[in-house]
Amino acid sequence: MYWFADRQQAMKTGVEKQRRRSIRLREYDYTQPGAYFITIVAHARAMLFAEISDGKAWLNEFGRIVENEWQKSAVIRREIGLDVFVVMPNHSHGIVNIIHADIGSTGRSPLRNGPPPRSLGAFVAGFKSAVTKRINNLRRTPGAPVWQRNYYEHVVRSDAELLRVREYILNNPVGWENDRENPLRPAGGKRAGAMEPWQV
Repeated sequence: MYWFADRQQAMKTGVEKQRRRSIRLREYDYTQPGAYFITIVAHARAMLFAEISDGKAWLNEFGRIVENEWQKSAVIRREIGLDVFVVMPNHSHGIVNIIHADIGSTGRSPLRNGPPPRSLGAFVAGFKSAVTKRINNLRRTPGAPVWQRNYYEHVVRSDAELLRVREYILNNPVGWENDRENPLRPAGGKRAGAMEPWQV
């Protein structure tokens, strides 16, 4: 299932640790206003949130929690607006608009030594924490991981790119068979590192 916010609202090794550190752009200020395309993947790529049928994502209880927490985010975090969003079987894609980092926020990162307040990282940390808490309460697995430790982000730099990213997100369920996050994709499916349609 995907969700489109009102546009008015929007305006375990050293190698693994190094990989996590290198995902963010060096010296980039992730509190500055702009549009950010994010992907958050379930721990161990577990198929937790939905099933794909007839080109649509049908959410289960866990998937509806993910969707609900996304929708709540713009209410509790006043520095952001939300654009298109989709929940897939083992990941989610969305566009986050940081509107202004100086207006204050009621939401915050749950990590004492985490990302800067009112930044993209703070939003993601808070979102992941809220989803994890609710899912673990529901399945009675306190402390169990729900998400991978890191997340993917891309700074959207033009209106044309924004349109391509939106189209990619909205069409993601249709392309699930060959999705790189699909553990059952055919051998000829999309390989890791291959360019996505929105990147051309």
